[in-house]
Order: sequence, then structure tokens, then C-alpha cells
Amino acid sequence: LLEVAAQFGLAIAPDRLVASLSVGERQRVEIVKALYRGAKILILDEPTAVLTPQESEVLFDTLQKMVAVGLSVIFISHKLAEVLRVCNRVAVLRAGKLVATVDTKTTTQQQLANAMVGRDIKTPEATPGRGMQAGAVVCDLVGASAGSSARHQMRGVNLQLRAGQITAIAGISGNGQGALADVLCGVLALSAGQISLNGKAWPAKNAAAQLTALGVARIPEDRRAAGVVGDLPLWENATSERLRTPVFSRFGCIKRTAARGYAQRVVSQFDVRGAGIESAAQSLSGGNMQKLILGRALLPPDGLAAPRLIVAHQPTWGLDIGAVAYVHEQLLAARSSGAAVLLVSDDLDEIMALGDAIAVMHAGELTSTRPPTDWTREALGLAMAGAAA
Repeated sequence: LLEVAAQFGLAIAPDRLVASLSVGERQRVEIVKALYRGAKILILDEPTAVLTPQESEVLFDTLQKMVAVGLSVIFISHKLAEVLRVCNRVAVLRAGKLVATVDTKTTTQQQLANAMVGRDIKTPEATPGRGMQAGAVVCDLVGASAGSSARHQMRGVNLQLRAGQITAIAGISGNGQGALADVLCGVLALSAGQISLNGKAWPAKNAAAQLTALGVARIPEDRRAAGVVGDLPLWENATSERLRTPVFSRFGCIKRTAARGYAQRVVSQFDVRGAGIESAAQSLSGGNMQKLILGRALLPPDGLAAPRLIVAHQPTWGLDIGAVAYVHEQLLAARSSGAAVLLVSDDLDEIMALGDAIAVMHAGELTSTRPPTDWTREALGLAMAGAAA
């Protein structure tokens, strides 16, 4: 086993417990296992999603060594820069069909993106740094702690979220970002510290419902499990978080005409395709489901104010590049309208492109926020791995 690991430059410690290994170390063990068993074809599905930039570079070097000795590697990724960096040929699938096979030396990221979605894609232009001179503090966390498990815990977090600013939180999944997002969405209570919203104390009870009424919008990490109720129609999902407001109910009865009218606005304005408002939400594709959630979060019903705080947790995870561009466009529009946006993402390209202020979360602790010009990918990677930032 150690001979195989040494041959491909995969350093492993055979006597350590797997539970004590980092995500990158666990991935190396999985690759060594496959090679030790004589694998000739190695299939890697989004292998860098949970790696720091430094760990990703080590993986890329290892893949090159594998190819040099005759192994075949299938590298599945939505990160086009990595695809061009690692691969010799690229096959593009769209709607379950093979639409292009090209040599990486003769193609570009833009050409691949267009092939993936079947049309020209224009990436929204962000203006990083503008938010460092943003408006008033919308949400203020002081010494905030929550959660109990090692992978879902934050400790002593200090963070200010300001109007007209996208605050981006980078980190390897499972380092407390989920706890931070859950606290701000009202589904996890603080164990220590305090939070204020628009200068007022954080709700103590029924926090999720109260926060929605106070202008907090959420885009959850898992769109299928936490974002929608798959068996319910689109119109019920579109109104679910505001169903008890006078806009959609009276004396315990749902105003179905108003609810359906609002859902139709969401479907039209956010370009939700593939189903009508009476269709079950589970019939939507991932991208269109995310558009439905975006619309529900960002488009206020008549008579209600636009959200003041938007918590976007992995908003583009698993989406094609066209849907990613749309989500980015909507978040930038929300920032321009004066909302405070918290963006939690594992994708450093997304963090660097959208963040006006960037911080890194590791082992439940958060660094100070800095403008994107003060960070490099290498510095972000080190901070994600727990080195001093």
C-alpha cells in the first residue's frame, strides 16, 4: 500500500484513524485504495469541491503522474478552469446528451460554457470592494456561538453585515458555516453571545417566522431537502414562508387567488421553466428549483418590503453555468438595491468574484473580514486549512 502511495506522491499515514484525517487526506486514502486494487480507470466526481487550493494542486500533480503511467482518468467538474488545467479532452453533456467533444488546447472557458447551456453566456460583472464603504450595519454578531457537533458549530463569531455589501464566507464544508447560516435563518439558537438586527435584539422565540417578517430572506444549502416541499405545488412553495401574513391568509383561510398571483409573478420574473404553478415542485430541475427559491426570497409580495438581509448558503451548488450566472446576477441586484448579503460558498471563484468583504471559517472560528484585494487564493487556502490568516 505504501509503495503505491509513494509511486504517485500520495502521502498517507496508515496507522492514523480515518476520523482524524482532513478531507484532503481522506481523499488521498480513497485514491490509494482504488490504485492498490488495480484500477485502470479512475472516476473523480467534483474532487476539488472540499479541497483547499493547495490540496487541489497536489491532486492535479497526482493525476498527471497517473496518466503518465497509463491510467485513464475521468474528471467530472463544473469548474471550467480546472477542466482546462487537468484534462486533455473534454466531453460536454447537456440534457443527458453528448453535445461536444473537444481538445482542451483548442477551446476556451467561454466556448465550453456556451456548449454546456446551448447559448451564449454573459457573466455578470461584479464590483468587488465597493461594499467596504457600504451603508449601515444591518446585522451584528458579537461573540456568537451555536451548535454542538464538531462539523456544525461556530464559536465566538464576530461579524457585521452591512447594507449594500456582499460579505462572503469561505471555508471547507463542515467548519461551522452551516451553523452560522442556520442561526441567521432562525433555525438554530445561540448558546452564547448576541445578535442584533437593524439595531434591535434578535428574536428569542419562533425566530424563523419572525425573521422572515423582519426582512430576512434565506437561500438554504440543500434546495430539495430544505428549500422546497417537493410534493406541494409551486404556488404553495412560493408563498410558504409568508403564508401567515395578511397578504396570503385571513382568519386562518388562505387567499388562494393572491397566492397564485404572487407565484405567477415569481415564475415570470425569475424565469422558472419546466412546470406551471399547479405542478409539484419536485418536477423542476435543480436550476429552476433554485430560481423558485430565489424568487420567493428576493421578490416581496405587494404590500411587503424587500428583504434587508439575505442569507445565501451555497446558492449555486450543482447548477450549470447558465443558472450560476443568473443566481450571481440576482445577488448583485439585491446588493445594488441596498440589501446586506451573506454569501457562504465552497467555491473560491465565486467568493472572489462576488465578495465585497471576505472572511474564512475554520473549525467553527471566523477570521476578520477583509476586502478581496487583501486576499490571494493561496492565503485563502491557508486560512481554510487553519493556518494564520
